[in-house]
Amino acid sequence: MIIFNWISNNFIEIFGAVTGIIFVFLEIRQTIWLWPVGLVTSAVYIWVFFTSKFYADMSLQGYYLVISCLGWYWWTRGKKRRLRSKATKFREAEAGEWESGELQVTRLKLRTSVVLAIVFVLLYIVMWFVLTRLTDSPVPVRDSFITSLSIIATWMLARKIYEHWYLWIVVNFVSAVFFLTRGLYPTVILYTVYGIMSFVGLAAWKKTIKADENYNV
Repeated sequence: MIIFNWISNNFIEIFGAVTGIIFVFLEIRQTIWLWPVGLVTSAVYIWVFFTSKFYADMSLQGYYLVISCLGWYWWTRGKKRRLRSKATKFREAEAGEWESGELQVTRLKLRTSVVLAIVFVLLYIVMWFVLTRLTDSPVPVRDSFITSLSIIATWMLARKIYEHWYLWIVVNFVSAVFFLTRGLYPTVILYTVYGIMSFVGLAAWKKTIKADENYNV
């Protein structure tokens, strides 16, 4: 009876945890359906974090809603790549022939990493200031760090950048420890599974990296 009561009282959070695990599984498989599942998960956790007063996490889920739509579009549209064949090798250099394909996994370039690092620092400072001065968040430092890092990681996922998995490993395990101290046990399980699956995703995506000198992030 106690278990059923607990499930009944935490049904929304449990549902969000389940869809979140499905999301990461689809992410590892690089399946386009991860984005609609992500939309559902984010909508659920907006409510969970709002009721728990984790405002930065709640705002992050709102960002996830937007980036999920963009990621869905980017993954479907792909990026235009120059066609190469021996017969047209010289002609294409002048006229340029292009094809559109599914977005490929790529490595993080130095220029992009510098820009993302700067964006991370700026996001952290702004969020810390807002949470400290304008909200009753009990953990502004943790919220600012996790939220800023997650924003960067999600953008990298939407662009299919391989190194985003390293950021998720940090985010997931730090979040699991934090939510454990707050009693959000279904969410603790979710982030622990996220962390384990991040290592799986790191290995799986590495196999699919496709070198393309003409691809610029």
